[in-house]
Amino acid sequence: MAAITASLVKELRERTGAGMMDCKKALTQMDGDMDKAIDYLREKGIAKAVKKAGRIAAEGLIFDAVSADHKKAVLIEFNSETDFVAKNLEFKEFGKKLAAIAIESNATTVEALNAAQYAEGKTVAEAVTDLIAKIGENMNIRRIHETVATEGFVATYSHLGGKLGVIVEMTGEATEENVVKARDIAMHVAAMDPKYLNSSEVTTADLEHEKEIARKQLEAEGKPAQIIEKILIGKMNKFYEENCLVDQIYVRAENKETVAKFAAPLEVKSFARYKVGDGIEKKEEDFAAEVAAQIKG
Repeated sequence: MAAITASLVKELRERTGAGMMDCKKALTQMDGDMDKAIDYLREKGIAKAVKKAGRIAAEGLIFDAVSADHKKAVLIEFNSETDFVAKNLEFKEFGKKLAAIAIESNATTVEALNAAQYAEGKTVAEAVTDLIAKIGENMNIRRIHETVATEGFVATYSHLGGKLGVIVEMTGEATEENVVKARDIAMHVAAMDPKYLNSSEVTTADLEHEKEIARKQLEAEGKPAQIIEKILIGKMNKFYEENCLVDQIYVRAENKETVAKFAAPLEVKSFARYKVGDGIEKKEEDFAAEVAAQIKG
């Protein structure tokens, strides 16, 4: 059995919003397995929603760029150690140039972008090194995403001053009106964080996982087996409405129309959403312990 440490309990509490004692009990019951403890809390109705990604630590910004014909768009996460540097004008201008270079050079990986030409006789990787030396803080290109529209067009949206970026790919022509509509849908993606484009993207494993949790909740409520199966149909439909972009209620809708209806006669073909630091564990420094260790050392 894994040791149930205070930090483990704290992490589970942050990820589920459940109380400390409930989190400790869940971890104890599940032998310290974080994912199983999360499911345990959800089954008991103690945690309704869970952020799958861990705590976010990386600073920096998401930079986006779109080709002139709206056929290609990129998102780049450019990280720094502190938010202070991310707000630096030189850092921002450098990130914008990275996105422009990615569009021009057709770089679709971090390696390809680092190898691309930044200026006469200098690669992007060398330019990043120069910027690190100048500003005095470590920086790196963490990831890049490119969307190419073979049919239709692409549009981007930047939120929270670059902390979050979105690309949407649409059917239709890139008219001014259609691009505005696409950006509105990208803004919705930024706000609502859909996990799938539509129901066809939901894997059987994901659906069965959600269904099993819902079933255990209903069993705990004492619902009869024949009633549970009927209720589960409604709950799974709700799951699609909450997690599939085209089935979500458009965030600015006054008449509760879905994103698909708002987009009509266009259709959303794909989307990509980058948030700074997604999936990076935050390193928490225990300064008291550090000082104590230095005194002993």
